[in-house]
Amino acid sequence: MTDNQNLLAEQRRALILDEVRRRGGVRVNELTRKLNVSDMTVRRDLDALARQGVVEKVHGGAVPVVEASTHEPGFEAKSALELSAKEDIARAAAQMAVPGSAIALSGGTTTYALAHHLLDVPDLTVVTNSVRVADVFHAAQRAGATAGPRPGSATVVLTGGVRTPSDSLVGPVADQAIRSLHFDVLFLGVHGISVEAGLSTPNLAEAETNRRFVQAARRVVVVADHTKWGTVGLSSFAALAEIDTLVTDAGLSGEAREEIAEHLPGLVVSGGPETSAQDGQDG
Repeated sequence: MTDNQNLLAEQRRALILDEVRRRGGVRVNELTRKLNVSDMTVRRDLDALARQGVVEKVHGGAVPVVEASTHEPGFEAKSALELSAKEDIARAAAQMAVPGSAIALSGGTTTYALAHHLLDVPDLTVVTNSVRVADVFHAAQRAGATAGPRPGSATVVLTGGVRTPSDSLVGPVADQAIRSLHFDVLFLGVHGISVEAGLSTPNLAEAETNRRFVQAARRVVVVADHTKWGTVGLSSFAALAEIDTLVTDAGLSGEAREEIAEHLPGLVVSGGPETSAQDGQDG
């Protein structure tokens, strides 16, 4: 935590949330001292975090909300969380997309952020089961329609399937579409990631669709902010051994970084003064 009085509200709330999760609860007076802000500021921050559903306010402080392994937040709810971290991750991950390659993007708010950064990568073929991700590319194409097709604009393939709360298309139709394809790189968003459970999601159908994505990719890049580490959903769909690179943000603790480095060949920590890459492939 820091004594910087000029922290942006989003940064301050991220620090508070980390403290709540790490310690299992915090008191308002502790936060005012550590953040060097007023009691009213801390209470407003806790109110905002409570509205997002990530903490529960109690007398004099807050405790974390423990979600059931089957709980799946909607896209809009997840969009409000860790905005800066997702932007940092998206910017770093976009550098891994090679012009002219075939890539896949799974559903999720981090892959949605990534899609915006991929608009300037020429001649991509993008396969996605995310309605939101597909809309990013289609909106860019419509915006340039009056001037004619933009040279090098992406070819986008949207799988069919049943729509989930996070606006992903899953189920047998999506699985069948993915089964016959091959991707140079899969950019994969996750609900949770841990050593024991690997990659997991609360949605059983989404787990199977994600499993198909992993099987079809030559290289798997997971894009996940630091809050996903240690989270476990109902269904696992890939082991850590199946991941090539994890792109995360600077909020990941040193202990977690050491643990990840023992199990993954590639770790990219985005944000901060400069992006830190601990990866034999990405350098």
